[in-house]
Amino acid sequence: MILMRQKFTITGQVQGVGFRPFVYRTALDNKVSGSVNNSSAGVLIEIQGTPEQVTGFSEDLAEKLPPLAKIITLDFEDLPVVENEEGFIILKSTGGQGHSVLISADVATCQDCLDDMADPANRRYRYPFTNCTNCGPRYTITRSIPYDRPQTSMACFPLCNDCLEEYEDPLDRRFHAQPNACPDCGPTVWLTDGKGTTIAEGDHALRTLAVELANGKIAAVKGLGGFHLVCDAMSDQAVRTLRQRKHRPDKPLAVMIPTIAHARKLANILSAEEEWLTGLHRPIVLAAKHEPFPLAEQVAPDTNFVGIMLPYTPLHHILLGDFADATPHDIPALVMTSGNMSSEPICLDNDEAQTRLNGIADIFLFHNRDILIRTDDSVLRVNPATNEPIFMRRARGFVPAPVFIPEKGPTVLGMGPELKCTMTLTKGDQAFTSQHIGTMSNLETLEFHREIQTHLQDILQVQPELIVRDLHPDYMTSTLAEDIGRERGIPVATLQHHYAHIYANLAENKHTGPVIGLALDGTGYGEDGTIWGGECLMVMPEELEHQRLAHFSRIRLPGGEAAVKEPWRIAQAALWELGIREPEKYAWPWLANFETPSRFLPQILEKGINAPETSSCGRLFDGVSALCGLVDTISYEGQAAILLEKIQDLSETGAYPCPLQSDDPVSLNTLSLVQGVLEDLEKKVPVPIIARRFHLGLINGLTEMVYSFSMVLDIHHVALSGGVMQNLTLATQLPRALENAGLIPLVHRQLPPNDGCISLGQAVWGQRKLLLEK
Repeated sequence: MILMRQKFTITGQVQGVGFRPFVYRTALDNKVSGSVNNSSAGVLIEIQGTPEQVTGFSEDLAEKLPPLAKIITLDFEDLPVVENEEGFIILKSTGGQGHSVLISADVATCQDCLDDMADPANRRYRYPFTNCTNCGPRYTITRSIPYDRPQTSMACFPLCNDCLEEYEDPLDRRFHAQPNACPDCGPTVWLTDGKGTTIAEGDHALRTLAVELANGKIAAVKGLGGFHLVCDAMSDQAVRTLRQRKHRPDKPLAVMIPTIAHARKLANILSAEEEWLTGLHRPIVLAAKHEPFPLAEQVAPDTNFVGIMLPYTPLHHILLGDFADATPHDIPALVMTSGNMSSEPICLDNDEAQTRLNGIADIFLFHNRDILIRTDDSVLRVNPATNEPIFMRRARGFVPAPVFIPEKGPTVLGMGPELKCTMTLTKGDQAFTSQHIGTMSNLETLEFHREIQTHLQDILQVQPELIVRDLHPDYMTSTLAEDIGRERGIPVATLQHHYAHIYANLAENKHTGPVIGLALDGTGYGEDGTIWGGECLMVMPEELEHQRLAHFSRIRLPGGEAAVKEPWRIAQAALWELGIREPEKYAWPWLANFETPSRFLPQILEKGINAPETSSCGRLFDGVSALCGLVDTISYEGQAAILLEKIQDLSETGAYPCPLQSDDPVSLNTLSLVQGVLEDLEKKVPVPIIARRFHLGLINGLTEMVYSFSMVLDIHHVALSGGVMQNLTLATQLPRALENAGLIPLVHRQLPPNDGCISLGQAVWGQRKLLLEK
């Protein structure tokens, strides 16, 4: 009998996903001998058999992967035959430098585990930490690579005999499931009051918690990547109290409901939305609310959409089931919002939550499985024009999956911006963007940034050769970059905010040719010292050449940061640019509350005192929203724009003019949009029609501007980025308008178009910079 032997080296998401037992079963099915083990180079497989057996094994390896496994590279080589080898074995994992293995993201509970939990005869009946190789925690409990139990927060829970038997049986679905546990040997839960006094333990704690929530209490519940603040989403009083205590008066709150059938009672669920809601990742999905909306009005008062998620941990499934029994309502919905005060990182350990959330929560559900990596819920909406996701926040369920970039290169660290911060490390042709870190405005978030940087460098086993930061000198990330550079002797480079947006888009799309980029957001420190945000850019990623082609009309921000929080100032500043100093036919709606400061605003504008110039698209939305009387002040970023988008009359087809002006540089005359809004307000045209004409006018102006530059430059790809691209009207209609003009739009699909993508743009730009210098 002719025998042959081959060695396979496989990289990708192949540890902690049932890959080795899959290889073992595949070897048995094909009657080959050999071995498999985890190593720093990936999963190493040696097989021996007849040519037919080896071919059958290779085909099954590629075609029958476990649901969570992802192969990135598969290399093989022929080896000498080993005489008298019998059987196939799984070897112990080996460590080493230079890991080529991806840790899986945390995965929603699989149906097999749910069946175990629902069976009264099963030893895991109602056990809130049930998992197997096809589901459960991964990234949030992992300390380092290789992904084995000693490197996770389950190291302190020795397996009982029954669990150990499962863990060591290659034919069991819990073979080497690192978080494997049961009520006899695993983590447990307990419920306390605000003083830390235990109220209930184990299963009784979950049943008691459900009753307390049904009675209107607010709870801090320890979950997968941190704590949630939880209350009855049907209770107006409970939701109002949560908002008051959390200092979150208006920003929409997410809700968790037991099943997709319940979700359909809240919103119009598209098929693509259902796939996200019920899939492995389980993000919060923004879906169009039913009217009348059955939940408390204060859940999402500013928008026509509600953020919905389904249970993704065993604890959630049990809690939602118990709450359904405890509540008199036919929709058992719970508000589930991040366990933090606004702008702080989510709480991750018990003592931290007891201290930081004590003024918010009435009761606390704790458990003793440590969360090693804090990770918020991901948030996305589906673009109905394409059925593709638009991320608002990328975190739990997706991180640490990489973005595959066009070329291999040195390791670069992208530090991210100030708002919606993430950080990115490149490794070869992969870019690892962190989970959402948040607003870099306090020491807690700064420390979170440091934690994630250290952790990613450890699990990737890389050291950056270059650090790239934002151009703004006073950002906390800029200061941190300079500090790290000095401490470690690593050079630091700067990249302007909006160019980083476009480079991020190109990296996601693996586009290496020249593009015209539209970077549309609220703020970014410009190369000329002004605040940018409505930018038409030319970017040539191969040569790392870029140029500002045009920008929105500049307006001033009287009072600086105060204008961002009080958009009426922006509205009056825009009117001032149009030569309008006082109301005429249309009464300015902000005068009722701000008459005195409004009277002094012209002096500030004329003297230019604390009134920086901006070309921001986000500020344009804010000003128009205030001019229409939708808002004078805001309590969260984007609120004014969200209200303007919400109120549109979608049947309206008219559009305000938004022409291109031949200034130096060229500008898009967005003040003409403001002029059109004012004229219609003076004619008493309904605000929903005005809001629609504004949106359509802006889309037309952007399209005509890009088309003009496209003809001059012979560039036909258009990269769209910036937080404004989360506006569903622009996200659906601007790409369509560009396509109708013969252009090719490029959009974000893997990262948010908001500032959550900035660190990716910084990192890939820096990597290309190093390659060009070598």
